[in-house]
Amino acid sequence: MNVSTPYTTLISSLDQFIRELDKSPLTIRAYRTDIQQFLAWLIEHDASITHAHQVKRSHVNEYLRYLANNGRAGTTRSRKLVSIQRFFSHLVKEGIIPHSPAETVDRPRKERKPKHYLRPDEYMKLLAAAGGHPRDFALLQLFLQTGIRVSEAAAICVYDLDLEHKMLTIHGKGSKERVIPLEKKAFQALKSYLTVRPKTADQHLFLNYQGEGLSIRGVWKIVEKYVKRSGINKKISCHGLRHTCATNRAALGMNAFCLKTLLGHERIATSLEYVHIGTEELRKPMEDTSL
Repeated sequence: MNVSTPYTTLISSLDQFIRELDKSPLTIRAYRTDIQQFLAWLIEHDASITHAHQVKRSHVNEYLRYLANNGRAGTTRSRKLVSIQRFFSHLVKEGIIPHSPAETVDRPRKERKPKHYLRPDEYMKLLAAAGGHPRDFALLQLFLQTGIRVSEAAAICVYDLDLEHKMLTIHGKGSKERVIPLEKKAFQALKSYLTVRPKTADQHLFLNYQGEGLSIRGVWKIVEKYVKRSGINKKISCHGLRHTCATNRAALGMNAFCLKTLLGHERIATSLEYVHIGTEELRKPMEDTSL
């Protein structure tokens, strides 16, 4: 990037800042790009700035508005702000400026991505499409009943399944375990699958055609296959089945604390989102059957 003479100090400071970053090469490249883009915007939009200490909080806010007006997502704007804040904090530490113009800038809100999930009639079609395949049917039933993550599904081993007590141990994020009670449909589906599961030394519950544990990608492909086969046009992934479980359970009255335990959420706020969605799902049927 060609930068006019007044910005020589900023560019040399940027080079020093980058050299001191203890980050991965990709992260370092992102920091450099973010800061260079901000400096380029400064040059184009305010020629009166000749030194770093003349950059104001208003410049940073204007830049974030510029990014928003150009369709940059809240997550992207938030990341760029962090890069700018880190850079100006470096300038303060080096005594180049007395304080950072970006320090008190509010972080852009991250847009909420829509949660794609299936209605009961849709997930019944999904299950019907897999009805002739015990492994896949059991896997889909487990997703829909328990809302487990794809990584958790791939990690389940035979010894995690307690048939006597109808319980399943899930190895969750951060090496955290949780025990989930199995309802009748998922329990019966798993029992049926175990009768035809290949005899192999691999202890993973769900096996591929080579008798080895299904990979995460392998689980993805199974879900994608039956979503397509059942004629569902929504963007439903393994995580969409997790949303489906949570939303439908909330609609049936499960509270946020129970959802948090079932799904292994870190924060209760995440579980509360499903309660709100589930309440909305109940609203129309209640209105339609109002006396």
